[in-house]
Amino acid sequence: MENQKEAKVWFITGTSRGFGRIWAEAALKRGDKVAATARKLSSIADFAQKYGENVLTLELDVTDKEQVNKAVNQAHAHFGKLDIVLNNAGYSLVGTIEEAEEEDIKAMFKTNFFGPLAVVKAALPLLRKQGYGHIIGVSSTLGLVSLPVIGYYASSKWAMEAAHEALAAEVKQFGIKVTIIEPGAYATEFGSQNSLKFADNMDIYTGFKNGFMEQIKNSKQGDPQATPEALFAVVDSDNPPLRFFLGNQNFPWVQETYKARNAEWEAWKEISDSAQGNVVKES
Repeated sequence: MENQKEAKVWFITGTSRGFGRIWAEAALKRGDKVAATARKLSSIADFAQKYGENVLTLELDVTDKEQVNKAVNQAHAHFGKLDIVLNNAGYSLVGTIEEAEEEDIKAMFKTNFFGPLAVVKAALPLLRKQGYGHIIGVSSTLGLVSLPVIGYYASSKWAMEAAHEALAAEVKQFGIKVTIIEPGAYATEFGSQNSLKFADNMDIYTGFKNGFMEQIKNSKQGDPQATPEALFAVVDSDNPPLRFFLGNQNFPWVQETYKARNAEWEAWKEISDSAQGNVVKES
């Protein structure tokens, strides 16, 4: 069984900036050990200088399956265990459904969906052998609702949530926990040019997109530095939630969205039910 008094060992992707860096540093400051990964080692070189033997910095592009397997196994061998596997790496494709090219959509899914699943698959044999572990996937409120102009990003998060919900049921028997973290809007570098890719513009959508981006720009954002204690509450819990909101903007929005969905399903229920038909089972 896992000794809760021992320092936890984290494997975190995308620690060069944003939530990944903030959470990695917070975990190290509280005495945990972290395998911090990033596409460029130079972007996380300061971790080793600050935290010494408690951190292992690894170069990792989550779209490279061979590199994923090597990094996960190296981290486990280095620290002797992995308590928390946190998939944070990702970026957003900005563009309407019509504008975005298939090549760009596939590239984003490789990072946001297939990359995290490669990390999970690499970690699972190790976690099963341990008999414990906590897999955390960083989603978004957009994993539950969608918005125009970033619909493909939302779709990658919907896919990630579906996979993790299934995963949670599959690995519970091995003592492995799964949590989907759903942050709202935060003042991180996620909105920077390094975390966004823009589809080619079609003039017919310019006005619509400008209005949408202005709304996003003026939306209330949370302080990312306020999030580590909430994350620690989740990973330290004996019974962590499958889904966990970060911030106070998510719940009201999702509640209203599902209220509208329920009302629409209810309005069409009679017709929906009529499509069931009558199937007679053979005796």
